[in-house]
Amino acid sequence: SDIMVNGPESVYVERNGRVVETNVRFKDSAHVRLIIDRIVSNIGRRIDDSSPIVDARLNDGSRVCAVIPPLSLIGPVLSIRRFGKKLLTTDDLLRNETLTAGMLDFLSACVEARLNIVISGGSGSGKTTLLNTLTRFIPEEERIVTIEDTAELQIQQPHVVRCETRPMNIEGAGAITQRDLVINALRMRPDRILIGEVRGAEALDMLQAMNTGHDGSMTTVHANSGRDAFSRIETMVMMASQFIPDYVIRQMAASAIQIVVHCARLIDGSRKVIEISEVGNVERDFIDTAPIFELERTGLNKGGKVMGQFHATGYKPACLERLRAYGIHLPDSLFREAVAIKDN
Repeated sequence: SDIMVNGPESVYVERNGRVVETNVRFKDSAHVRLIIDRIVSNIGRRIDDSSPIVDARLNDGSRVCAVIPPLSLIGPVLSIRRFGKKLLTTDDLLRNETLTAGMLDFLSACVEARLNIVISGGSGSGKTTLLNTLTRFIPEEERIVTIEDTAELQIQQPHVVRCETRPMNIEGAGAITQRDLVINALRMRPDRILIGEVRGAEALDMLQAMNTGHDGSMTTVHANSGRDAFSRIETMVMMASQFIPDYVIRQMAASAIQIVVHCARLIDGSRKVIEISEVGNVERDFIDTAPIFELERTGLNKGGKVMGQFHATGYKPACLERLRAYGIHLPDSLFREAVAIKDN
């Protein structure tokens, strides 16, 4: 899914979750630069000494990032993230053991009951894939506004408004940020706002939107754990305003977000949902979270596959009352679920 060119003599690709080196080589740095120029010119962008970084979307939906000297010390560097033509279905995620049927039932119920959800994880951990999957459970009559730096979401509902940021022009003006788009989206009568990845000052406007009637909104964030996601959000809110006290930001986040889903790419290259937690109250200097489902890893099998089991913690979330108000009744057995990863 990823192609990484580290100068003319080093080309890597990701296959089945593992990064491997290929035998592909370029003639020299000028050859790599020529390829980069062709790619970016086809999408109306430019890369040169005055603008040595390009981050954009190709016509087929792939995401491309290129860096040239003097910022890159090893010559021109190119990274392309390709997305499959076939959207992964819920059956695909279950077959890949990304999560269990019980976890999926719970998350789908949370989407239908319009709970605000944050998906956290590292780069390439499957956050966007999971977000795409969860959008399938949004009712078709609802109006969805998506906001992204580089458009990656593939929403299947008919009533969707897709927005993408715009970089500054040659004169250094004309940039449209995610924060600009979030503020504008609030004027477009959205039922739900989906932000591909919150990474800056737009976090403040996202929390305000979630707290002011735009229930059922979802986003992703880079973080090492579900609890760490709140520290990241707190830092990003401070990018918007340094005058909001820490405890006020935490209260806003705890009030706005109900569910945190943490994803990870494991040592064997597989992508799994590590934890699903309900957001609780603010406890001193942190926001309390209560795990509902967890992945307990026990080691590797002979083939190097990560072994372990998904299991419910036994905690019954307070949001069950909200689900019942929407006519959704989950069985008690779901919160006793335990499913071992298959040894194959």
